[in-house]
Amino acid sequence: QVPLVESGGGLVQAGGSLRLSCAVSGRIFSVNVMGWYRQAPGKQRELVARIISGGITNYADSVKGRFTISRDNAKNTVYLQMNSLKPEDTAVYYCNIETTDRYAYWGQGTQVTVSS
Repeated sequence: QVPLVESGGGLVQAGGSLRLSCAVSGRIFSVNVMGWYRQAPGKQRELVARIISGGITNYADSVKGRFTISRDNAKNTVYLQMNSLKPEDTAVYYCNIETTDRYAYWGQGTQVTVSS
């Protein structure tokens, strides 16, 4: 069973919206931090947003005011609502979670392409 299953990527025009989802396998317990990273061609992977179990969120400056991260603890799922998308948001987006035991898991990645 795949630890993390991502969905929601795709192609959208600039100014449009997408919602990413990441469902955590039932075999993983004590999820503490849930987050999204992205990696554009030729660039390093970077943090987009993360949410800690208490609800505290962090965002990259480049997405503040446009992206919203949320989590449904009952479903063990994290979401990333992306609005006002820009071509520079084009990247492969990866879900990441960290348990209270400091184990980290990565999703397989989902492509987001924003056309100008």
